Amino acid sequence: MRLHIRTLPPLLPFLESLPRHWPHRRCLSSLSANGGAAWRRRLSTDSPAPRPAVIGPDSVEVSGRSHRRDDFTNVTARILEKVGRNLHNQSHHPLWLIKERIKAHFYSAYVGRWGNPLFSVHDNLSPVVTVEQNFDSLLIPPDHPSRKRGDNYYLNRTTMLRAHTSAHQRELVRSGLDAFLLAGDVYRRDEIDASHYPVFHQMEGVRLFSNHELFSQVRDGEDLSLFESGGRRTPQKQETHSLEAVKLLEFDLKNTLTRLVTQLFGQDLEVRWVDCYFPFTHPSFEMEVRFQGDWMEVLGCGVMEQELVNSAGAGHKLGWAFGLGLERLAMVLYSIPDIRLFWSQDDRFLKQFRLPDIHQAVTFQPLSKYPPLHNDISFWLPEGESESGRESFTENDFYDLVRSTGGELVERVTLLDRFTHPRTGRRSHCYRIVYRHMERTLTQEEVHLVHRQIEHAAETELGVQGRY
Repeated sequence: MRLHIRTLPPLLPFLESLPRHWPHRRCLSSLSANGGAAWRRRLSTDSPAPRPAVIGPDSVEVSGRSHRRDDFTNVTARILEKVGRNLHNQSHHPLWLIKERIKAHFYSAYVGRWGNPLFSVHDNLSPVVTVEQNFDSLLIPPDHPSRKRGDNYYLNRTTMLRAHTSAHQRELVRSGLDAFLLAGDVYRRDEIDASHYPVFHQMEGVRLFSNHELFSQVRDGEDLSLFESGGRRTPQKQETHSLEAVKLLEFDLKNTLTRLVTQLFGQDLEVRWVDCYFPFTHPSFEMEVRFQGDWMEVLGCGVMEQELVNSAGAGHKLGWAFGLGLERLAMVLYSIPDIRLFWSQDDRFLKQFRLPDIHQAVTFQPLSKYPPLHNDISFWLPEGESESGRESFTENDFYDLVRSTGGELVERVTLLDRFTHPRTGRRSHCYRIVYRHMERTLTQEEVHLVHRQIEHAAETELGVQGRY
């Protein structure tokens, strides 16, 4: 295994002398006498059965709460059916297995001075969040493209289905947590193929350090500080951080994550780090692993923006955060070829993951591969903008409509052609829709019926003009 970390020459002696198992100290700082410690350590996998979501003419009801509709509402009944399924909490589901393996690793590798797990776990927080939680709390600018209505599921202008589990980061740090893992379902409007689905699952971790916790293992560490005044932002650090602190934090972050992925993939794993950009961390990195001959990106991470930490009431500390996709890990580790399979209730799929030991190796044995059927659809796009000033058509609008109408029968949607009429300037798109049932053979009659419904819905709901 190769681990590449850039360090300053003055820091090399003590970085090289640090043990591979970083001696973390207990970090939950304010355990109340009335059971606060128990609350922070509690695993939240048990929850009442989800109440069905309802979309009415004036409101959307999710998890028993009603949200008024407005011009931003774009969540669909098909998506709301997934809220509360919590695949990551269903025993012996492949996503549950991945989550439990990550939990087990952190529980065994990072223990406080009293023998309790250093990291708490939170895996049943509601996916309904405010726009402020999802974007503003993470310092995502108002004009950032990730906020687009076409890329997210909005209940209204102020409320949405979370696009990432990081939407809860600030509230958990504000509650007094210094080290935690967070897992949950997230929602994004996206393309349709074997590796993309509008609902998927993330797991992330956060670790905060005080001055003593970070420098306690460094010779003359009492003379070092997390922060410096009058500093400036560089590619290596934020303006308020000392370079020594950032390099130590980067070392701890990369060491922690390298140990995690080698636990999942095996000790012979080859790892490399790529510099990248996220609005809520700096510096930021992506980890890639060499798997089956190719480099695969498995997670993003970085030093938390100090403004975010300060806003959560932990301004005297410095921290790191990481996030990974559970489906991506499960598809690779268990050789699951199609992301739709995670939502299957076919016992031939589920029984393969009923293991006596979560660490037991398992390779998914494909169900009978039923033949695909495909149909093309071509239409003229509506011209101009909508009354609200938004684009009158986006590709994600069409993908979402196909998902809502065709459901799990749709395996893939591919944009085959874009055409602009040379005289009128009108634009048209042509898509190929591939249909394949996961559990039986489809007939052409069934597919034609669904395809006609998609054509009709596209014209009535998206304002396109068919070219069929």
